[in-house]
Formats: sequence, structure tokens, C-alpha cells
Amino acid sequence: MTNLNNFEPVQNWPQIPHPLKFIEATSVAVDSINNVYVFNRGANPIMIFNKNGDFIDTWGEGKFTRPHSIFIDDEDFLYLVDDGGHCIHKVTSKGDFIFTLGTPGLPSPWQEGGMFNRPTDLAIDSDKNLYISDGYGNSRIHKFDFQGNHILSWGEPGSEPGQFSLPHNIAFDKDGLLAVCDRENFRVQFFDSNGNFVRQIHFHRPQAICSGKGIFSDKLIVSEAGSPSANQSDVPNLGNLVKIIDSDGNEFCRFGNSLGGELPDQFISPHSISQDYDGNIYVAEVSYTAYGSKLNPPQEVVSLRKWKYVN
Repeated sequence: MTNLNNFEPVQNWPQIPHPLKFIEATSVAVDSINNVYVFNRGANPIMIFNKNGDFIDTWGEGKFTRPHSIFIDDEDFLYLVDDGGHCIHKVTSKGDFIFTLGTPGLPSPWQEGGMFNRPTDLAIDSDKNLYISDGYGNSRIHKFDFQGNHILSWGEPGSEPGQFSLPHNIAFDKDGLLAVCDRENFRVQFFDSNGNFVRQIHFHRPQAICSGKGIFSDKLIVSEAGSPSANQSDVPNLGNLVKIIDSDGNEFCRFGNSLGGELPDQFISPHSISQDYDGNIYVAEVSYTAYGSKLNPPQEVVSLRKWKYVN
């Protein structure tokens, strides 16, 4: 296993200019020139930083109901998953809308398999087909072509192979298999492009997953959420970790303190992961939902972390 010191936390990253704030950074993605896009639940839902954490731009005010996930394709188009709006938007890096999948504000019937009921994430295959996890109000994966035409869907509630209990994040492995964080079934399931089940790997509440970049291009990066049970929240070794694996589940590296918290090496609720081309890893956390909102008085806590790759 790679030495754990190959990744080290970068403190006080990024530099957010006053009076902007995240409330919580729900998701993060990196473009082709290592700029970092943060989809957040503050008044400025897209904030952009360079890899050093310097602020570049913001946009999207008033455009989204409940930001959940962001994906950037190889042409630097953004796909923004609005789970509260029940839709997915394709936009330019400047915020110009190209198309929308789903009808904003109009959910499909709960757990009936339609499109969409609180979708959670998006990934794109090598043929530029779009895959969407329809996770909170459905137990479904939907596949579209690059123009947004529906091709197929699969999945239903349950715990058997091909069934889901909150498909939360998705990504492709080096062999073109779709990896699905089946969070409340404590596993990542792998499927071919036609939705056929291939295999599964156990994790503790896998919440986020992304494909590695650069020297990590044959790896997957997975985050584990902590225990949902209040009486287990202070028990060590139950999630709050990031792991780098191959598609067979062999672990090469992990980082994060096994107890959740606000210290530089801890996580509260690692909700989204992205990697830049230098190997650095960015983790967005729904820390206000999981922790800050429960304080008296409620307050914003750290929700975006950078872990530097030390070669």
C-alpha cells in the first residue's frame, strides 16, 4: 500500500472573498486547466478557484433549487445536478445554459422509476453517453445520448445485485464499467453500458466516487460517509475516509482520520470528490447538513478540503 503520507491536507484552502460563503460545498470538479469549480448551497452557487485556492469567478445566483453534484466533461462543459429541482443542466464554464434534462420543479412519482425524483450525480462514458443516478426519490440509473435523448434505465429498490438503496454517486473505471455508490447498501456496484450487473465491492456507506487522473487514471477514488446512527458517531473506523482503489477493490491508499471532525485530517461528511492533473484531491462535504445546522446557534463549518499529492 502507498505510504499514507503521499497525501497531506492543505489548510485554509481556498481563499473565499468576503462576503461570499458556501454554507456548504456539496460538490467539486476540476477542468482541463486545473481550475476548481465548487457547486454550493450559498447565494453564489458556482464559485471558481485556481489550484492555489485563489478566487476567479462566481455565477448562478437564483438558478438552482438545491445544488447536489457537478461533473465537467473533456470539453469543459459543466453538468449540474439540482436534486431539489429534479433536473440536470448542461452549461458552459461561463454559466450559459445549453439544455436541461427533466422539468424543473416537477418530480416523477416517488420510487416508480421515472425521470427524475431528486437525482444525485452524472457521469459520461467514452462514447459521450450520459448516465444519471436518480437516487433520493428513485432507485434508478438513466442513460442518455450526448444530445439528451433517453436510451435506457435500470434498477429498482432492494439489496440484491442490480437493485439500489440510494445510488448516490457514479463514475467510470478504466475498463468502461459504471461504478455506482449504492450508499445505504454499503457497496459499490459495477455495470456494463447496458445496465448488466458485473460485480460489487463492500464499503462503509460509499458516498462519493470519481475516476482518477494522470498517474491515477487506472484508479477510482471513493469516500465513505460516517455512521448514520447517533450512538455510533464517535466509534472509530466507520467511514469518514477517502480510499484509492482499482476496479477490483484492491486498496492503494487511504487518508482521513477515522473519527469525523473539523481538524485538517478529518471529514464530517465527504460528499463529492475530484482530482486535478497534478494528483491533488478535492473533497466537498455536506457539513452544514450533517453537523453545522445542529449547533446552537447553527453555523457554517468547513466544507471543502484539498489534499496535496506529495510525490
